[in-house]
Amino acid sequence: MVTLPERFTAADSHRARDMAESFGEHAAAYDRARPHYPGELVDRILAETRAGSREPDVVDVGIGTGISALPFRQRGAHVIGVDVDDRMAEFARSRGFEVEVARFEEWDAAGRDFDLVIAGQTWHWIEPVAGAAKAAGILRPRGRLAVFWNVMQFPPELGAAFEAALARRLPGTPFARGISAGLNGYESQLDKASAGIRESGAFGDVDRWRFDWRREYSRDEWLDGLPTSGGFNRLPADRLEPLLDEIGRAIDDVGGSFTMDYAAMVVTALRNA
Repeated sequence: MVTLPERFTAADSHRARDMAESFGEHAAAYDRARPHYPGELVDRILAETRAGSREPDVVDVGIGTGISALPFRQRGAHVIGVDVDDRMAEFARSRGFEVEVARFEEWDAAGRDFDLVIAGQTWHWIEPVAGAAKAAGILRPRGRLAVFWNVMQFPPELGAAFEAALARRLPGTPFARGISAGLNGYESQLDKASAGIRESGAFGDVDRWRFDWRREYSRDEWLDGLPTSGGFNRLPADRLEPLLDEIGRAIDDVGGSFTMDYAAMVVTALRNA
């Protein structure tokens, strides 16, 4: 679920700079609680990235703590990161990644070029046309841009309980919207990314790939992760703690744990030759 200040729509998310740059405040919790990506997604992206006999050179846009970069490195890719947040950059560096701090649209690649540009759960913070044009400028001919998101699909009963809690605790905010929408709630983000790639004029056909997977959450695991989400990470304690208590009770009511269905969605295209 992408969460934004009320004054923003999905089409405007790249303008929410204060939120985009806020996640490092809880970097350790973010890394501990945020979902990873299915191996099939990583394998497909790498299989369709042309690097000849070399291991691919990869830029991870918004590398964060390295969640999206790790599986690519584990498969032999050389990954460097770009991130706007010094705190996230330091966390990723502690894992051995080279990370440069900059807004991707303004990043100076210093003449380097790459086989693959990825972005896991971050491309909505990037201006879509400028970001695609930047990616094209650092990709080798027929290099690939692949941006992806984990889309949460809540169990219906629990999703309804969460929405009700959010409506009670955060009335008049957009946080309660979208939980029950699942993939439909992400269409505007996927369309925005696709349109930006097309409008850049630098890429061929834009494809979408989907990879379904599941994760089991205990009550404590879910409550640990929720405050790291955009918007929730900026709530004062007197608003966040009652909300967490109510959501915790809802999880207790279904047995203390639940299974989240995820659809990992990829928007991808090859740079023109």
